[in-house]
Amino acid sequence: FSWYITGFTDGEGCFSVSFNHRAKLNTGIEVRPSFSLAQNKRSLQVLKDIHAYFGCGAIRFSKRDQMYKYEVRSIKDLRVRIIPHFQKFPLQTSKQKDFVIFAEVCDLIASSHHLNAEHLANIIQQSYLMNESGKRRYTKEQLLKILVR
Repeated sequence: FSWYITGFTDGEGCFSVSFNHRAKLNTGIEVRPSFSLAQNKRSLQVLKDIHAYFGCGAIRFSKRDQMYKYEVRSIKDLRVRIIPHFQKFPLQTSKQKDFVIFAEVCDLIASSHHLNAEHLANIIQQSYLMNESGKRRYTKEQLLKILVR
């Protein structure tokens, strides 16, 4: 099942780092790493099985795209459960490149580097090398401008 999860993730998974403007934070930017898998209702059981395998995260229904999503956002769970799985059972597609960056960003967050503007700029730069065709709320340039204020 471990290799199945890796193959499934190669096709249907996403490692992402999103950013939100949060004026109350010293840097003005909140960093949110996430591992997710999406399926329609017919294949909900596989998400439940993967959720049970990892023992963390949650499954939710997304009204926007009418899909069920298994998602892990806790930095601890990402570092203790998700990242070690994909280090032991590596991805075989170009998604491996995203995973390597994702793992590095999670390590930086765990070391509180996201709380320092200089290090956060590096996290932003690295994160924007991932999922290049994905949709983002802010451009890299918009986020870097928030940091220099």
